[in-house]
Amino acid sequence: MNDLAPYETYGFPLLTIRSKEILSATQQNMLPLPKADIKRSDDNLFSTEKASSLPLSLHCYPSNILVMVALNIFRLAISLIALTSLSLVSSAPTSNATSADLSPKAREILARATPSAPHFVIYSDKFVSGLTGPPPVAQVTGYNVFALSFLLIEGAFDKAIEWTWLSAAERASVKAEYAAAGIKLIVSVFGATDAPTSTGADPISTANTMAAWVKEFDLDGIDVDYEDFNAINAGDGKAEAWLASFTRQLRTQLPQGTFILTHAPVAPWFSPGRFGGGAYLTVDQQVGNLIDWYNVQFDTISEGTSEYTTCDGLLSTSSSTWPNSALFQIAASGIPLSKLVIGKPATTGDASNGFMSTATLAGCLQQAKGRGWNAGVMVWEFPDAAASWIRDVRSQAFPE
Repeated sequence: MNDLAPYETYGFPLLTIRSKEILSATQQNMLPLPKADIKRSDDNLFSTEKASSLPLSLHCYPSNILVMVALNIFRLAISLIALTSLSLVSSAPTSNATSADLSPKAREILARATPSAPHFVIYSDKFVSGLTGPPPVAQVTGYNVFALSFLLIEGAFDKAIEWTWLSAAERASVKAEYAAAGIKLIVSVFGATDAPTSTGADPISTANTMAAWVKEFDLDGIDVDYEDFNAINAGDGKAEAWLASFTRQLRTQLPQGTFILTHAPVAPWFSPGRFGGGAYLTVDQQVGNLIDWYNVQFDTISEGTSEYTTCDGLLSTSSSTWPNSALFQIAASGIPLSKLVIGKPATTGDASNGFMSTATLAGCLQQAKGRGWNAGVMVWEFPDAAASWIRDVRSQAFPE
């Protein structure tokens, strides 16, 4: 893309009584009260360990009276323990617990959890006069992911650095507003101006630095907009290996299910046999399980303005220039259809090619959904696309 106490498990002892037979009277008509073996069931391993016996004794009663007393006391003990166990069970949490019962940390994790499809993603890199950071929620209603762009190898720029200019309190307020509207805030990295493989950036240290930035500034995840075309075109596999190492390391720092991790490859990089290293077909084979979804750019490469601009070319049959790179052709190559988000420029000025009107794109999405696709749509970029753009695009397949 171009543009310069987690939820606590409350365990409790499970008490069981193993009765022993009351022994017959022994010497001097004396009868000891039976011992009650009290056992604690470990609430994690469900194993039992014998605890210390609690011996009690009675003194010098005739055996018949002693037996009656012993039995009555024994019954009373069983009743009391049963009542205690019931009260403990009734006080334990059940599956009906609500988010209000969760610890702050658990609520934070749930709030960050990866959203399910469909995904409606909008990028923001362009300077907007009078606006620092993300816009008010009303301007991006209809989206559920907002990508601040870009975090580069040398640091944050554009909308990403604007996010750091806000105070911690201001960021928390924006995050709360966006979370209430169901919108995740992520950062997009690299973009068209960064070439990490060609410039020799170390994938491990780069991943560590960028993941730390995500955490420091309290974002919901990261989008990898890798556009090192020279490295991919070299066909030697170095670009693919770099991306795989980078993605694995990101996941060690940004766990799956807690943080979003997406990639934004151009569609031709899924074309089989066109790149010596396999491009994103290889990346998906190696680390696709770590990637939540792909914001596929059906534009942004020298494929010509006619590529991916009709429903057939976008969904079913790409041109001979980049064969088998339409949506369902990519899925036929083994990429999960549920992970293929359709990405488009908002205007002809936002990309050199690939533009579709909102009406045409809406019709294409409806066709795709009718064929089992449900991944969602991505757009480059705010403010050229805003609430009205996504409303129109969603109108047929995903009406609000």
